Amino acid sequence: MSRDPKPGRRSPGAAPAPEAQPRQNRLATEKSLYLRQHAANPVDWYPWGDEAFARARAEDRPILLSIGYSSCHWCHVMERESFEDPEIADVMNRHFVSIKVDREERPDVDQIYLAALHAVGQEGGWPLNVFLTPDLKPFFGGTYFPPEDRFGRPGFRRVLESIAQSWKEDREKVLQGATALCDALGRVSGQTGSGTVDRSLITAFFEDAVSAFDGAHGGFGGPPKFPRSVVLNLLLRHWRASGEDMARKMVETTLDRMARGGIYDHVGGGFHRYSTDGRWLAPHFEKMLYDNALLAMTYLEAYQATGREGYKRVAREILDWALKDMSHPDGAFYSATDADSEGHEGLFFLWTPAQVEDVLGREAGRAFSMYYNASPDGDLDGASILHVTRSLDDVADELRMGSDKLSALLTEARGKMYAAREKRVHPSRDEKIVTAWVSLTVQALARAAQTLDEPRYQTAALAAGRFLMKEMVDGDQVYRRWIDGQRAHPGVLEDYACLGNALVDLYQLSFDPTWLEHARRVVDAMVARFWDEEAGGFFFAQARPDLLVPIKDAYDGATPSGNSEAALVLARLGTLTSDHRMTDRARKTVQAFAASMRRAPFAHPPTC
Repeated sequence: MSRDPKPGRRSPGAAPAPEAQPRQNRLATEKSLYLRQHAANPVDWYPWGDEAFARARAEDRPILLSIGYSSCHWCHVMERESFEDPEIADVMNRHFVSIKVDREERPDVDQIYLAALHAVGQEGGWPLNVFLTPDLKPFFGGTYFPPEDRFGRPGFRRVLESIAQSWKEDREKVLQGATALCDALGRVSGQTGSGTVDRSLITAFFEDAVSAFDGAHGGFGGPPKFPRSVVLNLLLRHWRASGEDMARKMVETTLDRMARGGIYDHVGGGFHRYSTDGRWLAPHFEKMLYDNALLAMTYLEAYQATGREGYKRVAREILDWALKDMSHPDGAFYSATDADSEGHEGLFFLWTPAQVEDVLGREAGRAFSMYYNASPDGDLDGASILHVTRSLDDVADELRMGSDKLSALLTEARGKMYAAREKRVHPSRDEKIVTAWVSLTVQALARAAQTLDEPRYQTAALAAGRFLMKEMVDGDQVYRRWIDGQRAHPGVLEDYACLGNALVDLYQLSFDPTWLEHARRVVDAMVARFWDEEAGGFFFAQARPDLLVPIKDAYDGATPSGNSEAALVLARLGTLTSDHRMTDRARKTVQAFAASMRRAPFAHPPTC
């Protein structure tokens, strides 16, 4: 198994020697790590904003909008192949106004143009590359484009030249396409309508889950496989409520196989973003804060439901990874770590048997390599992705030692391996603070503090909560991101809703009424900014001139949708404070998306 390497990334703040300093574009002064990663491209990039829009209008040029995020593998591939290529950059610079957007900072922009692709039947993903008119209307787009035709995809240079020619020679057709796409986007962007919500939605969801379930390896559907915590959580609750054993089986198989697979970091804790294969073996090696916060809560809930100690161990290791590797000194948590180091994907996480033996010695190294499958042939570029395929008892029998002795040996060995790995060149870390994701982490820590009776998790949860209220909230305004003391970008629905739920968790953890007062203030602001009085449900973002259409989102994917989190916090806070207006809005929010849940229950795990 082999993958394209990409250039090594320096950690934020690191700089080349002065004599090696390349010419930099406008993105060099941006706070976003993702934007600064493109600062040395020969492309004349702009950040999203009025300067770029004004130039596009003044020069009558189409806009190339390219959206991604700092730990996105294929974003880096496309940068290396196309945006660092002087000839492709020249085509971009001559014919387009090129704009880079960090989707993690500006999910409001990302949602609109992702929805535009969905409106015309295209799959979305990142990098997201969309061509716009100067008044920001999309007329063509896609995800990753190779530099030349391959993989059944058109080459990026050919796409650029074709669109530039159409803009010059067939403008009317381009504008008609933009109008038609915007009409389609407008029809689907805010669709809601009151409908019946009952347990038949749970039944439909369960049937969809059974149909998609991979009985051999866990998870749902084929590769690439993503952990979908929202699906697993609902299956757990369905099992507890109904006794449906297949729901329990799907959850346990998935959690067991994920925790044994290469998608899990057996040395440092925490899960990688997703698996490229169906067996959870070969991940893209980036780690996202939000994935791990959600998975920690899922493993905690599975431990509570089943009593299985292994789930408690995984939850603890996830949170310990966050505290070790992702903590800001003032209590918040960073966003993500990259997949690559020293120019190669996964290098930080890969081991050969010889490297293991160098760290642990011959006997312990042999046992560790046997249990975690570090083999001479390897899994990726001649090195191994640590993963577990046999039980502790089976490996102990082969090694002719007791299981307890092997367990103790592996525990000590993991500590030594972590210490040795810390001396390697680390993948870069995206050190922006995102309100929604820190809030999910607060929720996980607060629940772990209660479930595991762990005071240090309580201390961390409260510290992160204080950071959020001090740095990310100003009056009734919640901000999206914070970097180096600077907060920016109005929060979107998920920022308010996730923060509200975190504040309720902190109240239930500490019984300090101040947290409940904070929660009410944030939730009241959420309703004032995003609630749709006519149709129910919440808009993703507040209206503003640079946002083409209002979007309502209820898809529960890598993270719960803003509407899911909003319904939850309204129901919780309304119940705690006996505020029937809140519980009524929670019910209306779920009812607003009843039709969507009936059409695709697996994409919208019902919150009824």
